[in-house]
Amino acid sequence: MSCTHIYCGDGKGKTTAALGLAVRAAGAGLRVHIVQILKGSPSSELESLKLLPNITVERLDKNYGFFSAMSDEDKRSVTERHDEMLRDAFRKMSDGDVDMLIIDELFAGYNYGLLDTALADRIVFERPDSCELVLTGRDPSERYLAAADYISEIKAVRHPYEKGLKARKGIEY
Repeated sequence: MSCTHIYCGDGKGKTTAALGLAVRAAGAGLRVHIVQILKGSPSSELESLKLLPNITVERLDKNYGFFSAMSDEDKRSVTERHDEMLRDAFRKMSDGDVDMLIIDELFAGYNYGLLDTALADRIVFERPDSCELVLTGRDPSERYLAAADYISEIKAVRHPYEKGLKARKGIEY
């Protein structure tokens, strides 16, 4: 039986935890598909993931910036791309083409209205027993929390950003 995992909270490390699980699964021969919501800027972990034959990644083709800075046209484009990625992920999961599906920052896309929420619900609530599902982001709904088998809350205690330190390659991206 497969399970649903949620990595949530306001701390750094939700994506890192999910990708660590992806690496472990790929090392065991499982097929992993990763969908990154709201992410399109270069990030160093992508270079490592490319080296692993059992892992595929779908994400935005460019960085649209923070939600508050997006134009209405940007929001439409992002939503269309998110919906394409989620439809593809749902098909792969349903057809048994992947053993693990990771949707990174699902809750941000969901909460900002930048994806088809009915499709996201289908992925969560119609997950076949053959597919491990991993979801990350802040502020998951109570319904999603109730559906999860694992919930790890990552709490921010201290972050160098508070002291003005910018994101560093290989650490934050």
